Amino acid sequence: MSVTTPAPALPSAPSSPDDGRPTVVQPEGWPRPLGYANGMKATGEILVTGGVVGWDTEGRFPPDFLGQVRQTLANIRDIVRAGGAETHHIVRLTWYVTDLDAYRACLKELGPVYREIIGRHFPAMAVVQVCGLVEPQAMVEIEATAVIPVRT
Repeated sequence: MSVTTPAPALPSAPSSPDDGRPTVVQPEGWPRPLGYANGMKATGEILVTGGVVGWDTEGRFPPDFLGQVRQTLANIRDIVRAGGAETHHIVRLTWYVTDLDAYRACLKELGPVYREIIGRHFPAMAVVQVCGLVEPQAMVEIEATAVIPVRT
């Protein structure tokens, strides 16, 4: 049986009327996750994307997994901004990948790409392997949920 030490206090983004950023929800005593949050709490208007894939404005996909992740995250950023939010308002990302081994193989490179596009904001996330996506060339599809703060 392994022993897990209690998680240190999290430096959560404050959630206040002035700031409006989502707050990380971390159950007491749980180990702190790396690169995602166990839960997020926010107040405001909900923005939900559909499944977003890594094609450019002309419908072309990068040939590699990391390239598709980069373009997918950029597409999510653009949708979120078009909806009046910023990437730090994202409270959930659900990743659908056709090859979990490809995802795992590029984790070291994925972190810097994620931070370049989304920033140092790590919402609740799940990664699910699927047998295929609607777009045959797609290797990854991501759904995002953001909460736009109420402006008073």
